[in-house]
Amino acid sequence: MPTVMLRKFEKVCAIIEKYGNDPAKLIPILQEVQHEYRYLPEEVMIFVATTLGMSPAKVFGVASFYAHFALQPKGKHVVRLCDGTACHVKGSDGILQALYKKLGVDAQKATTPDMLFTVETVACLGACGIAPVMVINDVVYSQVTPERAVALVEEIAMQEGAGHVSA
Repeated sequence: MPTVMLRKFEKVCAIIEKYGNDPAKLIPILQEVQHEYRYLPEEVMIFVATTLGMSPAKVFGVASFYAHFALQPKGKHVVRLCDGTACHVKGSDGILQALYKKLGVDAQKATTPDMLFTVETVACLGACGIAPVMVINDVVYSQVTPERAVALVEEIAMQEGAGHVSA
């Protein structure tokens, strides 16, 4: 393999080597690659497939089957809003709409252009007793209102020096 190609994928090579170039370790390899890139770029999945002696279709099939894997770039801060029954009944849709409006995103384009935020809905976060629930970067926020959700992302944006978050 050309040296330029290996340098480009140096971190991916290290991850693959950590797992002994074992195709049976595809899922943990993809998990670590995603941690590195915050998603699974197509060219990286093709490189992983080639390096492990697998078809790119198989790697893509695994990556697209599991909801944990992201095939599109995600922002630095991932906002996950529960839309399970309890959260939905207690107003999660209003929270979602407030976040969409504030960040200038929607269900089709969930990541802000500056790659600071990604907004996702999840089927259930398992915290029905404190609904509606929102998670930002693995921190759980309970009994969230649209106003509180917007204030939380504004606070993060200010900390990041991105006070220009959409109106």
